Amino acid sequence: MTTRWVLQCDIRIHLDTMDILGLVVLAAVVWHLLRSGDQRQRIAALRNFLRRYPIERLMEQISIGYTRALGESDTSRREQIWALLGTSEAELSSQFSRFAQAFAQVDERAARVSRVALPFAARWLPSACFDARQALAIHAQGLARLVRNDYHLPLRDKAYTYLAELLLMQHTCHWFCRSRAIASARMWTTHHTTYEQALAAVTPETREAYRALIGH
Repeated sequence: MTTRWVLQCDIRIHLDTMDILGLVVLAAVVWHLLRSGDQRQRIAALRNFLRRYPIERLMEQISIGYTRALGESDTSRREQIWALLGTSEAELSSQFSRFAQAFAQVDERAARVSRVALPFAARWLPSACFDARQALAIHAQGLARLVRNDYHLPLRDKAYTYLAELLLMQHTCHWFCRSRAIASARMWTTHHTTYEQALAAVTPETREAYRALIGH
């Protein structure tokens, strides 16, 4: 009797453990599906706006130009490259401002960016979100300030700050589509730059406004 009772208990415990593991796996699968679906919707929504403007092409053009300028040993030639890039910087700033103005028309709920890594948190936890429309407006203003060179920076320093503004803007877009962690990881993998480094390198107005918006 005792042996049979022990075996029955062992079987019951084993079955209970399997039930718990099954529920955990099921929950993980459901979590992944919900999160993936939410991300696909956000990526499609942002892409629908971005495809109207040559922002990605201009960013690539500027990035290549910066690399050329940094690799140029002749001072006069390097300054010429920096100056020529000013036209592309101004065009990108203009196009991004148009994009930010267009995106500002989306519904407030669709523009929420969650600070927590939960699927659909932007729908049911608005207090843990910030507004992507406001973030994009901050980025547009930062780029415009640098095009005007409000700080009277040397060309190289202006380009360095402009690039930081672009990296932070990209981080915001990736955060909107996926999560802050993925956005930060992508910035490091692609540019070997941390989110903190990019934030520290942008203009003071951008940094203060961005921190106030996201609650940093």
